[in-house]
Amino acid sequence: MKKAIILLVAICSISLPAAANETVRVLDAWARATILTSRPGAAYATIESDSGDRLLGVTTPVADHVMIHAIESDGDVSRMKHVEVLEIPAGQRIALAPGGMHLMLMGLHGKLEEGAMFPMTLSFEKAGEVTVEVSVLGIAADGPQNTGKEAGQ
Repeated sequence: MKKAIILLVAICSISLPAAANETVRVLDAWARATILTSRPGAAYATIESDSGDRLLGVTTPVADHVMIHAIESDGDVSRMKHVEVLEIPAGQRIALAPGGMHLMLMGLHGKLEEGAMFPMTLSFEKAGEVTVEVSVLGIAADGPQNTGKEAGQ
């Protein structure tokens, strides 16, 4: 009986990380098309977590590296500020959107063409890695019209 309980506890502890991944959702992942590869691109999404988490980093094969940027305003002047870790409070949505917080795609390997898609992997402290498909919209797009659709579906 004691061995059965130990085995059950071991199985449950192995299964927990996979279950944790389900508490983070990345919705409406998209990027604007780019004209030049010499300029950074930007990606956007909405992130929510049932139990709270922290976004530690982002990678994608279309860029050398990705930086999390917030917008800091001082009077009439706004500037981008690099964010090392993005807190995702429990039950709240964090919107990464034009004019606000976003993911800066540095060192693009090619132009982001309207209609294309690319993978992006978000690394969370608790949920681990979550890979989503990012839709490339037009150069002046404001977003995917809030479909509420989870990225990659």
